This record gives sequence, structure tokens and C-alpha cells, in this order.
Amino acid sequence: MSENKNILVGQSGGPTCAINSSLAGVVETAHIKFPDSIVYGMLNGIQGLLKERYVDMADQVKSSLDIELLKRTPSSFLGSCRYKLPEIEQDEETYKKIFEVIDKLEVGHFFYIGGNDSMDTIKKLSDYAKKIGHACHFIGVPKTVDNDLMITDHCPGFGSAAKFIGTVTKELIKDALVYERKTVTIVEVMGRNAGWLTGATALSRGSDCAGPDMIYLPEKAFDTEAFLNKVDALLKERNSLLIAVSEGIKLADGTFVCDIAKSNEGTDAFGHTQLAGAAKVLADMVKSKFGCTTRAVEINTLQRCASHFASATDLDEAYAAGAAAVRKSFSGETAKMIVLNRMSDEPYLCGTDAYDINCISNLEKVVPEGWICDEGTNVTEEFIDYLRPLIRGEVTPYMDDGIPRHLSLKL
Repeated sequence: MSENKNILVGQSGGPTCAINSSLAGVVETAHIKFPDSIVYGMLNGIQGLLKERYVDMADQVKSSLDIELLKRTPSSFLGSCRYKLPEIEQDEETYKKIFEVIDKLEVGHFFYIGGNDSMDTIKKLSDYAKKIGHACHFIGVPKTVDNDLMITDHCPGFGSAAKFIGTVTKELIKDALVYERKTVTIVEVMGRNAGWLTGATALSRGSDCAGPDMIYLPEKAFDTEAFLNKVDALLKERNSLLIAVSEGIKLADGTFVCDIAKSNEGTDAFGHTQLAGAAKVLADMVKSKFGCTTRAVEINTLQRCASHFASATDLDEAYAAGAAAVRKSFSGETAKMIVLNRMSDEPYLCGTDAYDINCISNLEKVVPEGWICDEGTNVTEEFIDYLRPLIRGEVTPYMDDGIPRHLSLKL
């Protein structure tokens, strides 16, 4: 067990409307169970820590109301970054600087809330701690709307995004039915290599809505000719179509559909292609081919920041993941990520555990092939059954003159 009791927690990568609930889980659990510990929040993740930018969370979260507001606050309360730690053998000075700050603050427990790239950070820091014989414990807390972290049944942040996407899809379908003219609406959803979010558009299906006419995930190669043929056939049957596509759909040769019009926006610090425009490319293609009215809708950042429509299940599990990280670290665990284990669907039961970071870092979980059907244009009922428990429950915002109230960082 680490000799130092203080805690350092940070947030990284793209925010979700549940990421601050995990932060609340870390802060409140530490303050209740380990009141002698100081909880420091690093500003803008590991990049901010390298500049010695941090705050005492006791100055930020002072009451049970603050905890509840923090749970309901979108974006990353402490700020975020997309900073890739160098390999240890290439730049050990960066690691020395980080561990100097850890020692200065007498930190024995380091928590990083994030997705794949954040788990890479946890792996590298725990590897370096082992190399130099440092006692600090490093635990990753999962966060990503993409739902692409390995081992865990699902990721905090995903359920709320899926709930929002399913609802917006249903509303867009209704909106497109008001006119008699032929209309094709193409909705673009986040997802570079994994189609979990795009598949969530199927949640719109029910007794009062047929759901999307086609759903295209990046796990399957996109066939332009087959797509246009299916649009043609469906337009002969009805006036309005809604098609959901992942931003990362690719042709058989690996070309991103959005790149057909050269609409990508470069790469991020981790070398990931910044994607945008697949819906626009396909909408233009349909309009040119059939002369009908088309709309390209990019849900974009709305799907990750709509805290006013969060899933109660998601926020509860995000909090539980943060709380579990504290308990696991203080019990001696390190080089682990907290995972969610689904124990049953009906009634839905889910618990937490810690798993070796080496089995998670730099790996990616995609939608199982068996959950994609109709020649890659739809998802199965099994996929929808997997999603439904994750979107249940509503969280009432604290309202201030008709607008949700949030917790703000005080510097």
C-alpha cells in the first residue's frame, strides 16, 4: 500500500455528460472514507499537471449540493487534454517531471478518467512507477461515449449519449414526415471505428416509430452502389427516409466516405483522423442521383454534452466507477482500470471490478459481427436489448430561472 494518502485526479479526452459524475464519485468517496487525504484535481489533465496546474477539490466541492450539481454538469469540470505521453525510453524527463509533482503533493493515488488514450497514460505511468520502484498507485476510470474500451461491459458516458441519439432520431423521423415530397435525411453519428453510437439510433423503434430505414456502422465496408440501389427501392415505397451513418464509415479499400469530398479536418495529437462530412457526401450523392430533397444532420458534440437528458443509470454507474477506483487503490490495487460487469438484464444488475490495464490499453472493442444484420444496413434485436437498460431513468436538473444550473470551476 502507498505510504502517501493524497489523491490526484484528472480528466482527459472528449467529455461526456457523465464524466463529472465519476469525478464526484472519486471526491465524495475520498472525503468520506479517507478524510485525512487531500484530493487534488489536475487542470487540463496530464498536460496541465506538467505545468503544475492543479486545485484542491475541497475548495471546489463544499457540500452535498455541489456534489449533485457536479454530477449534472456537462463537459469536463477540470478541463481536458489530448496529450500523448512519449515512450519512457524516448523521453524519461517528462516522467521525472510528473513524478516530481506527485512527490511534491505527497500523492499516493492517481486516477485518470478517460477513454482509450487515457488508459494508455495510466499504463505508461504505472510502468514507470514499477521501473523506479515508486509506491504511487495508478487507476483508470473509464469514460467514453464511443463505448470502445475492452473488458468492461459498457462505458460510463455511453448510455446517456445513446439515450439522446435514440430520442433525437425519433424526433427527426417525425419531423421528416410532415411533407408529401420525397425526402431523405441522413444522420451522422460519432464513431471512427466502432458503431455503438450509430447503432443506438435503433432505440427510436417502437409502437409509434419504425426507426431508421438503414443503419451503417464502420465495422462493415460501405458499398456506394448497394446504398443507392436500396435508397431507390425504398423511395418507391414511401416518401420519407431516414438513414443513420457512423462518421467513420469506409469503402472496401479503406477510404473514408467523408474523404470522397476531402472534408476531413486533419489529425489529433494521437494521430487519429478528424472526421466530418459523411452525411453531407451521401446526401449530395442521393440528391444528384434522384433529385429529391435531402438533409444532412450531424449530431456532433450534442450527443456528448446533453446533460439535461442524461440516463440516471449512466450517471449512477459513472459515480460508482469513480468510487470504486478510490476503494481499489486504497486496498492496494494499481495498474488497473475499473470495469462494469453486467450480472443480469432483467432485472438489470451491474457491478464494478478492477482489471489489468495491459489488457485494455491501446485495444478497441467494436460491435460484434453477429449484432449487425441485413447485409450491414441494420442492427439486431440483441444489440437493442444490450442498450435498453443503459438508457433507463431520468435525472432532473437543478433549474435556475428555467435553465439548468451547473457547477463552475473557481480559480
